[in-house]
Amino acid sequence: MKKEGFLSSLKPSLLTITIGGFSIGMAEFMMMGVLPDVAASLGISIPTAGHLISIYALGVVIGAPLLVALSGKFAPKKVLITLMLMFGVFNGVFALAPNYETLMIARFFAGLPHGAFFGMGAVVASKLAEPGREARAVSVMFAGLTVANIIGVPLGTYIGHNLSWRLSFFIIAAVALLAAASIKKWLPDVKASSENSFKDSVKVFGKAELWLIIGISAIGTGGLFAWISYIAPLMTEVAGFESNMVTVIMIIAGLGMAVGNFIGGRLADRFSPLKTTGFLLLTMMVSLVIVALVSSYQPTAILMTFITGAIAFAVIAPMQMLMINAAKGSEMLASAALQASANTGNALGAFLGGLPIAAGLGYTSPQYVGVGLAFTGLLFCLAIAYRQRNERLSFSQNNDTLTIPTTVKTIVHEKTHYESTIH
Repeated sequence: MKKEGFLSSLKPSLLTITIGGFSIGMAEFMMMGVLPDVAASLGISIPTAGHLISIYALGVVIGAPLLVALSGKFAPKKVLITLMLMFGVFNGVFALAPNYETLMIARFFAGLPHGAFFGMGAVVASKLAEPGREARAVSVMFAGLTVANIIGVPLGTYIGHNLSWRLSFFIIAAVALLAAASIKKWLPDVKASSENSFKDSVKVFGKAELWLIIGISAIGTGGLFAWISYIAPLMTEVAGFESNMVTVIMIIAGLGMAVGNFIGGRLADRFSPLKTTGFLLLTMMVSLVIVALVSSYQPTAILMTFITGAIAFAVIAPMQMLMINAAKGSEMLASAALQASANTGNALGAFLGGLPIAAGLGYTSPQYVGVGLAFTGLLFCLAIAYRQRNERLSFSQNNDTLTIPTTVKTIVHEKTHYESTIH
């Protein structure tokens, strides 16, 4: 009997991409934790050091579609290896950088492979999966991000505080090189996408449905970042936790994300990516309202941290499969574009979530901003469902139009034949 548990999805071939996702997740999120250490070692202000976060996000947005477009005619396995090597090298350069300018350049180039790796990796994972288990396979790849938040980021931050932030980035570079080696050894050759040229691939963006999916990613998932960007002051100022508890709380959020990631994959395979995405955005709205209402009570604040983290990350695999299914023939470019738009959601959620705080509305106010962003994403889901319903009705009516004249013609012919036989 075939096992149906999530452990049956953990194939060595998929885990090679998971290792790459772990290194990327560690590099992206650890920067926030070691920012004061980087600033102190270079003699710059923390806001100036904060540009290292922004420049990385810029690299992701530019690199995701660009690198996938340039590599469209190459075998996905070779491209994934190259992307991991590039990521490892530039994180190594970042660790050795003697000044701020070199750090900025290295950080930008380290961001370039991020979205391309996840975009191409999601398509490869779905192709390696058994029929009906594609979303679960994609969730295995994204598990690297969740494990990075549970283990990699806290460990890297600890090393950065107590030993050296440079050592933390050397570790990231080493993990990236390990990922490249494991992909070379264990990832099977996967047939390249049917897209023959960048010009042909771009045509898929003429479909309104793709832009609605990008809207879900760029705006709807901003609800997550409106919440998590300000989770530290929410827990210390509202819930009353000591500041040294924030790391533990982030680990709890990471555990929720890990659980939600796998649940989202299973739901998408069972019901459909669109239904699952819409349902999860609705539950995210409810969860964020509850967070705002109960965060002054420590036990419920901890519980909702886990639940909200689970809901927020559960939407990733369904949304990715929604894009892959909608972009047949141009899956890798469209998938990479989705990754770029997710970084827009990151920036948008953090920016809009900060506005009510600046207006003096308190640290529970970003949750309501998150509700609005998630609701916008839900509207996009409903728009996709409406379009798909109209397409099905149109297709059905066209079939009826073609069938009815043929049927009438047959009846008339048989009637004429019958009458001629009588006479």
